[in-house]
Amino acid sequence: MAQLHELVTPESIRLDARAHDWRSAIRAAGKLLAKSGAGSPAFTKAMIKNVEEHGPYIVIAPGFAFAHAQAPDLVSRTAMSWARLKKPVKFGNADNDPVTLVAALASADSTQHIQAMRQLMSVVENQETRQQLETASNVDEFLAVLKRLNEW
Repeated sequence: MAQLHELVTPESIRLDARAHDWRSAIRAAGKLLAKSGAGSPAFTKAMIKNVEEHGPYIVIAPGFAFAHAQAPDLVSRTAMSWARLKKPVKFGNADNDPVTLVAALASADSTQHIQAMRQLMSVVENQETRQQLETASNVDEFLAVLKRLNEW
């Protein structure tokens, strides 16, 4: 399994993305996956449908959402995108709203999905890392924070 930072390219990170609600926040992250060729536009719809059907459980920490879907037929390769929102939006999770960071995972199989989730938890559990992602001044700085996760 690739390391978390290896699933992300500079083109799959967008800082100060505009979103007016949770659906547009997921679309912002999903478009980055589609642009990279990892997930189709239909995969973005599947991530939105996932929240519509199961609720905002993807908001896994204060200010942080992990968008994903079990739809390997809509994924060409495992990859991740990150959208840092210009203005936080509510997903409907009373404990962790509003959301500023949206990570989206396109996973080719369930094993890769679980491994990526485990690595992502190191971001979620570390307040300093999340703060660095929230304040990175550019995409290269944002990606450098993800790369440092492997050094800890």
